[in-house]
Amino acid sequence: MKKITAVITGVGKYVPDFVLTNKMLEKMVDTNDEWITARTGIKERRILKGEGKGTSYMAIKAAKQLLEKKNLDPKEIDLVIVSTATPDMQAASTAVFTATQIGATNAFGFDLEAACSSFLFGMSVASSYIESGKYKKVLLIGADKCSSMIDYTDRATCIIFGDGAGAVLFEPNEEGLGLQDEILKSDGVGREFLQVKASGSLYPVTKEAIDKKENFVFQDGKTVFKNAVFNMADVTVKILERNNLTNESVNWLTAHQANKRIIDATARRINLDDSKVMMNIEKYGNTTSATIPLLLSDYEKQLKKGDNIIFASFGGGFTWGAIYFKWGYNS
Repeated sequence: MKKITAVITGVGKYVPDFVLTNKMLEKMVDTNDEWITARTGIKERRILKGEGKGTSYMAIKAAKQLLEKKNLDPKEIDLVIVSTATPDMQAASTAVFTATQIGATNAFGFDLEAACSSFLFGMSVASSYIESGKYKKVLLIGADKCSSMIDYTDRATCIIFGDGAGAVLFEPNEEGLGLQDEILKSDGVGREFLQVKASGSLYPVTKEAIDKKENFVFQDGKTVFKNAVFNMADVTVKILERNNLTNESVNWLTAHQANKRIIDATARRINLDDSKVMMNIEKYGNTTSATIPLLLSDYEKQLKKGDNIIFASFGGGFTWGAIYFKWGYNS
């Protein structure tokens, strides 16, 4: 028998209509377009507006676009994973609700949370389910309503984050395409530097916590930046060395869109030409779990069957990693 690998066979996306530009932020906090662009590479970000619209709203939209593009009956889906740092609510899984709303009535589902590395870790999990031989179609969605945890009077964080969702379908492959290798890492020391303090069982949301704005994202920018630059580049170099890949044999770097300077630093470490670096941070900002699938959707028409893609991410926790992946189809 040929070895079964897990390959992506389709992608979908959704971003909200409302565009929050740097010029608009200039009127909200003490900042300016030139500074934001130079420090982050971000020009605008999408914000989900409307009562009763959470992360699942965007996850459902992205999944439905994928299903429509693939002309796929949702009843064929075996598993729905929603990678997210902003689930609709506690206890009730966003993935389970999403699966029901898209008609994936034969699927089971669960959420996966590893901050900005959630989608990368989700790729590993989805691939493992496919490689086990038990499941044929796994829908992996990266979705976050980051605006729900942002204080728009805090210029350190409100300039960075946006909302969005992307979806991919994993299926079995016997041509040697799909996920080839992975290096996934985590270190719990990182949670003091990037967190929403009042949101879980350790520090429940109280009136006092809200008054202190502890229900919003806190980020020690310098520490997170330093760790992201080193760790994301480090695992990227290691995944190339372990698989005897060179800058010439790599077709694409698909890195988490947190900060353009971090992405540039990773590309420089492997001497990769800018033309091979996927980038859309200027349009969406950091959409946390959604950045990687949004990149795949935006670049889908440029991808060719057999392309060597290096995925890389870094997120709160800390969590980080790199995946070597062979693309599965011509758009």
